[in-house]
Amino acid sequence: MNKPLSQRALDYHSQPRPGKISIELTTPANTANDLALAYSPGVAEPVKAIHESPENAYRYTAKGNLVAVISDGSAILGLGNLGALASKPVMEGKALLFKKFAGVDSIDIEVDAESPQAFIDTVARIANTFGGINLEDIKAPECFEIERQLISRCDIPVFHDDQHGTAIVTAAGMLNALEIAGKDIHEAKVVCLGAGAAATACMRLLINSGVRRHNIYMVDRRGVIHDGRGDLTPEKAIFAAIGTDKRTLADALEGADVFLGLAGPDMVSPEMLSSMAPQPVVFACANPDPEIKPEIAHATRSDLIMATGRSDYPNQVNNVLCFPYIFRGALDVRARYINEEMKMAAVRAIADLAQEPVPQTVKDAYGIDEISYGPDYIIPKPNDPRLLGVVADAVAKAAVESGAASKDYPGHYPLSSIDALEYI
Repeated sequence: MNKPLSQRALDYHSQPRPGKISIELTTPANTANDLALAYSPGVAEPVKAIHESPENAYRYTAKGNLVAVISDGSAILGLGNLGALASKPVMEGKALLFKKFAGVDSIDIEVDAESPQAFIDTVARIANTFGGINLEDIKAPECFEIERQLISRCDIPVFHDDQHGTAIVTAAGMLNALEIAGKDIHEAKVVCLGAGAAATACMRLLINSGVRRHNIYMVDRRGVIHDGRGDLTPEKAIFAAIGTDKRTLADALEGADVFLGLAGPDMVSPEMLSSMAPQPVVFACANPDPEIKPEIAHATRSDLIMATGRSDYPNQVNNVLCFPYIFRGALDVRARYINEEMKMAAVRAIADLAQEPVPQTVKDAYGIDEISYGPDYIIPKPNDPRLLGVVADAVAKAAVESGAASKDYPGHYPLSSIDALEYI
């Protein structure tokens, strides 16, 4: 621990062997008979069965518990467009989280594509290998069309976590924060700094959660997005404020109930924060440095509820609260896609879990004597073992009830990722 973080990170990724994931065998391969069954001639039988009925791939192969984590490296977690190969450590990390938290096997795939359409075609051609596809670190606006086409072309769940995972966890925390602050979500005035993939998805899901579109001000590099601007993409135009004279972030924040930051460090001043409504809700989620540091925010306003994207402050907005369990639930009922009903089920499940008593194991992991629902605890901690059962259960039920599933609801969910494998 005396080494700097940079060296510890490099050591972690290189020792005791390079990378973070490996492949394990699930059947014996010790005898001549084992090998005859695993490969030739025995393997011919499941091949013929799958040819007769493609559904048999779920019975005789690992497809049903296998997710591809796929990127073109064009928007690597705050580092930008560094290319497909450079994204591999992040994609391996995602695969690690899938396995650790939900028992989902995952393979990382980095696509060096010359165009968005080439990326789409590549992914579509290999999609039948997997039970689901997690798109990751793909820049906007290309990510919108990439996801749209792949959902249309694939009969398995395709989920861009930078958009929808962020939105689900944000919405869950926001519902609880507004409740604690005593604010009506239907009347809350919301300012979103940032207009990329995550911001757009967050606003859409907040609208589905009850925020009214006319109460939203979205701010990009040029200022407030409004109906007088001629430079708006279709995704931005949806959120254009109508007839407003607000032009800057400072204008938008005056009297606002909610600030959601998905942009960059130190973009909100104490003066801007002071101009917000009483009991403001501030989600400053830029990583690693938020739009306003929590120490400054709390020194400026004693009445705010604050969340960040960092683990060293209360209320971390962390996608790991969501994506492993979204896929666990979707895979277990063989969902063909992930729809709005499934996303909202995850939102409600995460929000409700934060209101339940916290297990001692979670308190011990954080070295805290007491954790309870309130301004410093609006969303569950990432290591809460209940997330698997609660969120995956809600998603699986929603998939069945909304018609997205190809298989019946499993009935109940396990309490750990190891037990989860029994449900595949």
